[in-house]
Amino acid sequence: MTENAADKANTQAMTVVVTGASGRVGSRVAQAASAAGLTVREASRARGFDWEDPTTWAETLRDADAAYLMYPSDIGAPAAAEGIGALAREAVGLGVRRLVLLSARGEDQALPAEEALKSSGAHWTVVRAAWFAQNLSEGPLVEGMAHGELVFPAGEVTEPFIDVRDIADVVTAALTSDEGYAGRTLELTGPRLLSWREAVAEISAATGSTITYTPVPTRAYGEALAGFGVPPEEVELLVDVFETLMDGRNAHVTDGVREVLGRAPRDFTDFAREAAAAGAWKA
Repeated sequence: MTENAADKANTQAMTVVVTGASGRVGSRVAQAASAAGLTVREASRARGFDWEDPTTWAETLRDADAAYLMYPSDIGAPAAAEGIGALAREAVGLGVRRLVLLSARGEDQALPAEEALKSSGAHWTVVRAAWFAQNLSEGPLVEGMAHGELVFPAGEVTEPFIDVRDIADVVTAALTSDEGYAGRTLELTGPRLLSWREAVAEISAATGSTITYTPVPTRAYGEALAGFGVPPEEVELLVDVFETLMDGRNAHVTDGVREVLGRAPRDFTDFAREAAAAGAWKA
């Protein structure tokens, strides 16, 4: 058997746990891992896994080779570090040494969770991602855009929006690499900077309709969220996160995607055209 054939056989024998497998990134990780020949074990409440109930973890992790970790709500949530640390330690104890954590680029609140993973004894990789392009085509921001307006507290700051499919491909590479990405933090961005106003303009062009961008103060945005019934503790976290992330700290690109995948990241224009063709912003 050749070295490449052996590597392929080893990959196909792997079982990978994917948390958040129904979400924007997790669903693509599951798809990419399956396409790479891995056996994917989706971890969700529907399948008996609950981040808030540690008694459900072992059954999901047992006999797996690697796991992708995505903490629900936000990686910067106060409970994230404890939860990720406990899950990582349990995984290591069950023989699941290779763990890849999705984190947020520039989010100071995420650092405790990253450190909890690093101290677990795992062969860890942290993937710090820029703002997802798909946050504009899937999730709570879409309804307003479908009716012609994005209201968001980003001012005129620029961001290297990343396609979540690129994140999924990098995560899969990290999960299947024996040592290449263990003990590393990978920062992933798209290929260019766009302000939210420019991103919305590209989406408008792709849809052929007029969508406007209205920047608002972060606190006012938090008050609006509270008015929609978002729990107070979640509002405070989001306000805190947005006040730091939207200060321009992320207004530069990295070569993380090209370093891992050997190609450029997908461009926002292509994302907007594909999502528009799929009807993402239809009212």
